Amino acid sequence: MASKYTKLLSQARVLVLGGSSGIGFSVAEHALELGAIVTISSSRTSKLDSALERLRGAVPDAAQSVNGQVCDLSDPNTTRENLESMLQTITKTKPLDHIVFTAGDGIKIQPVGDFEVSALQKLGNVRFIAPALLGGLAAKYMNVARTSSITFTSGTGGHRPAKNWTAVAGYCSGLEGLARGLAVELAPIRVNTVSPGAVHTEMFSEIPEDRLERVLAGFRDRTLTKSVGTPEELSEAYIYFMRCSYATGSLVEVNGGTLLA
Repeated sequence: MASKYTKLLSQARVLVLGGSSGIGFSVAEHALELGAIVTISSSRTSKLDSALERLRGAVPDAAQSVNGQVCDLSDPNTTRENLESMLQTITKTKPLDHIVFTAGDGIKIQPVGDFEVSALQKLGNVRFIAPALLGGLAAKYMNVARTSSITFTSGTGGHRPAKNWTAVAGYCSGLEGLARGLAVELAPIRVNTVSPGAVHTEMFSEIPEDRLERVLAGFRDRTLTKSVGTPEELSEAYIYFMRCSYATGSLVEVNGGTLLA
């Protein structure tokens, strides 16, 4: 039986950009288990279809409460148009209550002095331009109330950048500033940011198996908990921001104590 705590997301309409894998997938799964009506987006139809099948299998009682929309955020010339088309489609009957942004793409790590302008701009297409455009459009498609929220995703690189991560650190920090500005501009809709540390997602599958354990061990050694995060653990932070109507302009760090180690 739903209690006053577990029912807070019942029938809430949630959009998760980047919901086909990693943290976004777990946020979508978690919200479904709490009774939300969830739309996930991805840049590719194949990934979207696979994720929808997995979600419906994981939460069979909520199979009719999840759907998907393809939305490519990689080209800044079409990002606004793609976002608006998606938002119009999924809010034809009712507005959204919550938007979660976990979308990302490949990161190019190199000294900031080696970046060409085009590569530097490309690095921010999904990480900064898309969230900024989304924030500008969102209010037209959401319930304008303190119970509604937008949650972005930055990273510990903005607070403790590794060598050659300067450009990424700049975008991470900029996204957190963007969220605070939007919290003021969109109030009473709440806007917050989750800053994850190392999280063991599908992205690690790109690392050769003979190197993977060494990479994970390196991440574990740089934490106080001696662990690497899981997408399921990270989803708790996003659910918190959806459910707590008193949280806005805030940052939650989930990194195993990396910034203190």
